[in-house]
Amino acid sequence: MNAPSCHANFEWIPVSGFQLRKAGVQFDAVRVDGDDGRRVADLLECMTGGDPGPVVVEANGRRGVYFLLPPGSTPGRAWPPGAMPFNACRGTVSYVPVPALGGHTWPLSWRCPPTAADRFVHPVLLRSTLLAVGC
Repeated sequence: MNAPSCHANFEWIPVSGFQLRKAGVQFDAVRVDGDDGRRVADLLECMTGGDPGPVVVEANGRRGVYFLLPPGSTPGRAWPPGAMPFNACRGTVSYVPVPALGGHTWPLSWRCPPTAADRFVHPVLLRSTLLAVGC
């Protein structure tokens, strides 16, 4: 796992704990719950040499895995039924939990922390992987 660059602008990441961030501003997101989400994250890490882009995991509840994508990249795509897009398309407001890069952030943590301000999970690669896993 690569450490985030100290030169990148990560103002959307809280200093401590975790906070909700409005989707569609700095990023869109796709959530996949449970073991399916973890399988997708495993495959993306393998296919990208360990840097698929930022991925947040939840340790309780739905055990969601949030894949952070470029802003504006989730609307207009046919996501599989097991994938829930978070964006700011017309008439919707979505929020995504974002943990700090260190410290106590339970139940959230970075599976893959951001490595550059413009580095996100690639939407086509994510969608293809979701379809391959059968989400």
